[in-house]
Amino acid sequence: MCKISIIAAVADNYVIGKSKKLPWHLSADLKRFKELTSGHVLLMGKRTFQSLPNGPLPNRKNIVLTSMLSEGVVEGYFEANSIDDALELCENIKRIFVIGGSVVYNQSMEFADDMYITWVHGDIEGDVYFPTIDAEIWNEVSREDFPADDKNQYPYSFSYYTRKKQ
Repeated sequence: MCKISIIAAVADNYVIGKSKKLPWHLSADLKRFKELTSGHVLLMGKRTFQSLPNGPLPNRKNIVLTSMLSEGVVEGYFEANSIDDALELCENIKRIFVIGGSVVYNQSMEFADDMYITWVHGDIEGDVYFPTIDAEIWNEVSREDFPADDKNQYPYSFSYYTRKKQ
């Protein structure tokens, strides 16, 4: 069975987006995202896909959840109209990373195995939110804290969570 991981950058107030963009620039988070997800499957909603500046992310199988499937073949990515359909596209895959947006994160929280969260420290203005992380369900296994610097406009923490055994 494949492992399903959620990966997200989340402000302390749970903001993850503003006006269809990330409301911050954290070079370290982008580097970590690339390192963790390269060679794996990415599962995302249509708006998240549309927000990618250069289209499908390279060296990863991109699956876009959409209620309006394109006619014909799409270039560089796959489409699915449900998470179940997306999982069917992932036979013999070891890991899927759920990369957003808010609706897809909410749907994935009930069956994800683990989460890689970059906590962006600040009360950041936004219009899209990550679901609340329930301490009854999730265990923070590790955390590394970093200060803001010339490449990272906010202090941040890399946290790794695993689902508690029920």
